[in-house]
Amino acid sequence: MTIHSFEIISVPVSDPQRAKRFYMDVLGFALVREEPMGPGMTWIQLAPQGQSVTIALVNWFEQMKPGGLQGVMVNTDNIDAEHSLLRGRGLEIGEIKAEPWGRYAMFNDPDGNGWILRQPPVVG
Repeated sequence: MTIHSFEIISVPVSDPQRAKRFYMDVLGFALVREEPMGPGMTWIQLAPQGQSVTIALVNWFEQMKPGGLQGVMVNTDNIDAEHSLLRGRGLEIGEIKAEPWGRYAMFNDPDGNGWILRQPPVVG
């Protein structure tokens, strides 16, 4: 099997519209697509600005409970600036910590899905 890239990460949420507002207003994601897909279901797909990997806000997978996604890591070139920006938007984000694999801070979406904002270490 040859994998070229990841495309969509399913994020389990209880209220897709509330989650959409969070990802757009707080994290700055762009809406890629929103359309009905059946009774009580709406396909909502978002992406970080300028990125090809997207997220889909899902509430129809019985095995995926809201808040069950943990440890998704997103990278930034300037964690200090992003951390300050996100706090200014009201996000409860942990303090910046350092490990050999980079500087990072952790946060949750409204359902408790866990994210890690990371600035990779400088290699050289």
